[in-house]
Amino acid sequence: MMIANMEQPVTTPESAHAADSDLIVASLEGVNKNYGDVRALRGVEFRVRAGEVVALLGPNGAGKTTAVKLLLGLMQPNSGRVRVFGGDPTNPENRRRTGAMLQVGRVPETLRVREHIDLFSSYYEKPMPSAEILAAAGLEKLSDRKFGDLSGGQRQRVLFALAICGDPDLLFLDEPTVGLDVEARRLLWDEIRRMVARGKTVLLTTHYLQEADALADRVAVINQGEIIAQGTPAEIKAKTSGKRIRCITSLSVASLRQISGVTDVKEDREAVEIHAVEAESVVRELLARDAQLSGLEITSAGLEEAFLALTQGKYAKRKSFQLNSAN
Repeated sequence: MMIANMEQPVTTPESAHAADSDLIVASLEGVNKNYGDVRALRGVEFRVRAGEVVALLGPNGAGKTTAVKLLLGLMQPNSGRVRVFGGDPTNPENRRRTGAMLQVGRVPETLRVREHIDLFSSYYEKPMPSAEILAAAGLEKLSDRKFGDLSGGQRQRVLFALAICGDPDLLFLDEPTVGLDVEARRLLWDEIRRMVARGKTVLLTTHYLQEADALADRVAVINQGEIIAQGTPAEIKAKTSGKRIRCITSLSVASLRQISGVTDVKEDREAVEIHAVEAESVVRELLARDAQLSGLEITSAGLEEAFLALTQGKYAKRKSFQLNSAN
């Protein structure tokens, strides 16, 4: 299903661009949501500020979709409060300012791309011009193609186009680049950045952690219905995943794991990849133990390592792992 705002946003792009960066445009406040005996969300505190891209990350079944549906007003919490633009998400004033692209439901396959855009644009008092929508989604050459004849990646671009027809102030993107090739994914990233530069706000869910790292001002990690980490991508990487050391060594994996500061070791073809809180002391120990050590590379660990540390490692056992920027 693709949900789009049904009228022109109340605020103009200019007024949105001037919005206070501390303005909370969407929030879950102590939210609990149950499906029968299953607790999907547990006391979730989550906020999205105006003019930022927030990536909501989590394993399958962690509660991401439930959180998004609550913010869209598609369901109600068992307890707690959900707010969008300071009010109820189902309020028509707030729906007018919100657009969404979800990975459920169907779009009629017999309509052409341009016909879909014209149809959705007709729901708005002052929609974006069709030419701008087509350009933003990279659909200029596909405007006369039937939706049913499109590839998976091309369909994704159409869904993105429909989500932005009303020029929403708050845009929900659920796995927006699934099925896109590298070039199309980069073009969509550029368009999201342009929207944010115009004062728009984006809540992104994605399994491409590189995408979250590239786009998000802030990341929130949800696991088993709880927000377990919030912060900038750099903060989360620094606090959880440290450094990655790759080298060729005669030392065994077991002996490498015993070195102080090492958090993980795995074989990588002829080399080993070592994860450590800090690289310097580990490297000194490696050189002391193996004078023939070679191929030494040291890099900062990525968001993928941080995500796995949070959802599978020691941090997953904590109730919360909040960073300063989450306030």
